[in-house]
Amino acid sequence: MARPSHVGLRRMNTSMPERRSNDVEPGDDDILVLKGLSKRFPVTSGIMRRKVAEVHAVDAIDVTIRRGETLGLVGESGSGKTTLGRTILMVEPPTSGSIIYDGTDLAQLTAPNMRPYRRRIQMVFQDPYSSLNPRMRVRDALAEPLKIHGLAHGAQERTDQVNQLLELVGLPRDARDRYPHEFSGGQRQRISIARALAVRPEFIIADEAVSALDVSIQAQILSLFEDMRDRLGLTYLFVSHDLAVIRHVATRVAVMYLGRIVEIADRDAMFHKPAHPYTVSLLASAPIPDPIAERRRHRVKVIGEVPSPMKRPSGCAFHPRCPVAIDRCRHETPPLQDLQPGHQSACWRAGEVADGLKIA
Repeated sequence: MARPSHVGLRRMNTSMPERRSNDVEPGDDDILVLKGLSKRFPVTSGIMRRKVAEVHAVDAIDVTIRRGETLGLVGESGSGKTTLGRTILMVEPPTSGSIIYDGTDLAQLTAPNMRPYRRRIQMVFQDPYSSLNPRMRVRDALAEPLKIHGLAHGAQERTDQVNQLLELVGLPRDARDRYPHEFSGGQRQRISIARALAVRPEFIIADEAVSALDVSIQAQILSLFEDMRDRLGLTYLFVSHDLAVIRHVATRVAVMYLGRIVEIADRDAMFHKPAHPYTVSLLASAPIPDPIAERRRHRVKVIGEVPSPMKRPSGCAFHPRCPVAIDRCRHETPPLQDLQPGHQSACWRAGEVADGLKIA
């Protein structure tokens, strides 16, 4: 089957707002720069809703994402991955820090000025069963963002673009007349991707976008994401707890623990020479298809449970569970440090861990 053309889609309105006086010039290849980004949620109690604590969901994140790459964001449930994505989209306004997208700090924009950037940044959600309106036909779900952003004029033009979108994600044109419940999970996720692509985004946040699908369907959707990246020049932040998915789709990987990035590196360096004990423990917990290799491999024992984000441990947040923690880890918070170009780790013993320090 020949690949559908997307020329018509790329010719749609791409006018963007002019830069403001407080805009920040990024590097030539940088599309998103997060500086000190934090998001805290108040915890209240009593009739007067008095604040008694704060949940540090995202804590002082510094990350740069380059155009055309896929940054995989991995971590345990509750580590703050989804909140980080929602904060980038300004669905959850940040408590502090900057979200510099293509030179503009989104955290400083008013709601009307933010609207054009909501077209440039889109999100594909985890559950295709709930992210689509069950009362809307596919044609209406895909045409709605075209109407909102003024990207199609007249019913025929909207129909043509809906047809192109369906072909782009590998669905037949007659799918437009059906409701979401008439599709399989993988097909629904293709519709969700088509809806995100409808407004011609440059940057897509995929939040556990394949975790609700069967393994056989996951591979198809991951291939679709990669195909769209190459054909349409997209940039991804791909959020997942599944290391196999991240290894397949990501060009770089960031590891998140209790609201902070603890390691970031190119994919091969992350999987072959991790430099943070938490990363080592995640890799050790991932199953290996070979049963003989699975029985023989070294096990990493991480003690205890993930601490509450309301009571973040002093020093390195991972130290209560870390088998190789030293006294310094209990009192001083390690910053992200360069080990090699493009490889950073927030661990006082990062060099030793990267060199193969035995983690019991």
